[in-house]
Amino acid sequence: MSFSGGKDSGVLLNLCIDYIRKNLPGRKLGVFHMDYEAQYRQTTEYVERTFSENRDILEVYHCCVPFKVETCTSMYQHYWRPWEERYRNIWVREMPAGCFTKDDFDFWRPQLWDYDFQNLFAGWLRRRKQCTKICCLVGIRTQESFNRWRAIHSDRNSKHLHNYKWTRCIGWHEYNAYPIYDWTITDIWVANSKFGWDYNGLYNLYYQAGIPFAKQRVASPFISQAISALAVYKVIDPDTWGRMVGRVNGVGCAGLYGNTQAMGWKGITCPPGFTWKEYMYFLLDTMPRRTRQNYLAKLNVSIRFWREKGGCLSEETIEKLRAAGIPISVAGPSGYRTDKRPVRMEYLDNLDIPEFRELPTYKRMCICIMKNDHTCKYMGFSQTKKEKQMRQRAMNKYRIYNNGK
Repeated sequence: MSFSGGKDSGVLLNLCIDYIRKNLPGRKLGVFHMDYEAQYRQTTEYVERTFSENRDILEVYHCCVPFKVETCTSMYQHYWRPWEERYRNIWVREMPAGCFTKDDFDFWRPQLWDYDFQNLFAGWLRRRKQCTKICCLVGIRTQESFNRWRAIHSDRNSKHLHNYKWTRCIGWHEYNAYPIYDWTITDIWVANSKFGWDYNGLYNLYYQAGIPFAKQRVASPFISQAISALAVYKVIDPDTWGRMVGRVNGVGCAGLYGNTQAMGWKGITCPPGFTWKEYMYFLLDTMPRRTRQNYLAKLNVSIRFWREKGGCLSEETIEKLRAAGIPISVAGPSGYRTDKRPVRMEYLDNLDIPEFRELPTYKRMCICIMKNDHTCKYMGFSQTKKEKQMRQRAMNKYRIYNNGK
């Protein structure tokens, strides 16, 4: 199973441990842990404590690998690499003894992102164990996000393990399973209390600091979802914070302004004398050339998309646009699995309606730029064709090696 040290994977691991001890004596459970180097001391202690106390039934794969990890702290770099050898002198902490490194994995390539590594690990382990099938238990809950809900309920992947709806085929006889997908946040903490399970003490500190449940994260601290709470490191774990500031570009600035208008949070405003379009180009002019070209390329793709294909909008949103006098062209039913209709329109400067995040405006682009959202997820972008091709090449290299074809 996949274990991050967070509350959800912690509960799932405790469920597995209890079941094995009561019903399957002598059975071993493989545990996959991706170590991101820069994390709270409480998380490191909890992970090490869990492994140590259950060494008799756990087969641990503690991975310290320099894969690419998204960062939104800097306009100069859009990813960083934990455990990168050339920065050994400024690592946030020493590499744990007995961990797996990049040299242990035949599929390792420098182009791999953390999520690529996670997907390829299952095939590596299946080949290592010489087994027919392998299933990785993942502790995610659909209450957390719409993307997690889709991971369970989407019909795009209809191949399940033993017809369980909460399983997904991810590769060559490799599956993911999400046993606690329908649990709520209340279920997690009731279970910890009722069964007396150990958990990451970081959540106690989060609670005392008044951090909402939705922002209590133990994942990589430099992704967009974690930036607003990055400054909490200074209070909860000042020693780690001091090392992080010198480890990744822009961490100090993000810690100061990550939860302010300066980085696209708390309702940004357009400076007097600017339109949002003018403000966007002003922001782009302050950036390195490569970063500026990245944003402009995505902007051009978005403009063409709304001009030629159109985005799918609900009838209610369409009526609001018409009432506001916005020139639009509404097409018939789309080829997508939705009742919404494609709407073609030009980019707007701004539009003050609740569906703001669904519409093409220069204000949204400004927010992406200020958040250092290099992939423009806030704009609804997925990977570009070039990014998908780069990823596919890396995946194909491994598959050729694995299958001998």
